[in-house]
Amino acid sequence: MLIGVPKEIKNHEYRVGLTPAGAKELTRHGHTVLVQSAAGAGVGFPDTDYVAAGAHIAATAAQVYADTDLIIKVKEPQPAECSMLRHGQVLFTYLHLAPDPAQAAALIQSGCIAIAYETVTDARGALPLLTPMSEVAGRMSIQAAAHALEKAQGGSGVLLGGVPGVAPGHVTVIGGGVVGSNAARMALGLGADVTILDRSLARLKEIDETFAGRVKTLYSTQDTIEQELKRADAVIGAVLVPGAAALKVVTRAMLALMKPGSVLVDVAIDQGGCFETSHATTHQNPIYVVDGILHYCVANMPGGVARTATLALTNATLQYAVALADKGWRAALRDDRHFAHGLNICAGKVCYPAVARDLGYEYVSADSLLT
Repeated sequence: MLIGVPKEIKNHEYRVGLTPAGAKELTRHGHTVLVQSAAGAGVGFPDTDYVAAGAHIAATAAQVYADTDLIIKVKEPQPAECSMLRHGQVLFTYLHLAPDPAQAAALIQSGCIAIAYETVTDARGALPLLTPMSEVAGRMSIQAAAHALEKAQGGSGVLLGGVPGVAPGHVTVIGGGVVGSNAARMALGLGADVTILDRSLARLKEIDETFAGRVKTLYSTQDTIEQELKRADAVIGAVLVPGAAALKVVTRAMLALMKPGSVLVDVAIDQGGCFETSHATTHQNPIYVVDGILHYCVANMPGGVARTATLALTNATLQYAVALADKGWRAALRDDRHFAHGLNICAGKVCYPAVARDLGYEYVSADSLLT
């Protein structure tokens, strides 16, 4: 199979969909890899590394899209990239379609086979291709919050760890999944006072045991969220409904409960955001203020630590990329029902239930398309 790796073009996105090691693995399986020039330069992988791994270099994205059967990316295709996709071509990347009707329409029109990292599952019901970036984003969320709290950034001037004689800052994490637990780990490391809210008592018990009681846990209701907003110096939005638009857990009216200069970090922004006042920002302009509350809503947060993020992501995606190349998309998905959950759009049809529901399309089951 001919596999293409284009350079990412989203604002301040330096990650790459395939490392030289990944290219070497695919060529070892007898496939041809075509990498756009400088696709890996932002994370320290020059073209010469890909050539040494057996890949070929293309001068332009147009060549990559025109000449390949499988496109491996990191972020959702931008409009210019959607226009280069063709009928039957396989796209393997993050998509986050539920809050992005324009992208969904463009992918449907292209006729491509769009497989989303974020909805692939495993035997435990976890999301193995979302997990690495959730770990990165959860840890980065505390770095972002700590920086935004500095007075020069418009924050309240609170040091999350405090100092002897001065109380630490309070961090509220809404959502106890991978993002939330990694945010809590980093916040504890800084010495902050941390509370996690979740609606799964079993998950709260796991968190309590994992952190040996150092993290406070609360069952998530509107009342507990409101009480936490009054105390919080930083709130991390870590809400996830796989494949669907994120639930809005903090309304604009609730911002009035917060201390001026406090910070909201919306890690769910790729799925539309879990705060009513959230809208996507970039690493170039990451923060804006609503009613005296700072909002950090960068939609490709892990891109800020692009080398670590690339290595973590490709460690997880490579085995799936090899399966797609070795077997073809139909057989690869048919042989692995968990991988099949990644199929979001197939030749003009929407085949992920949450995407079809949230965007108003007819749902066509993936199973019916894999025969």
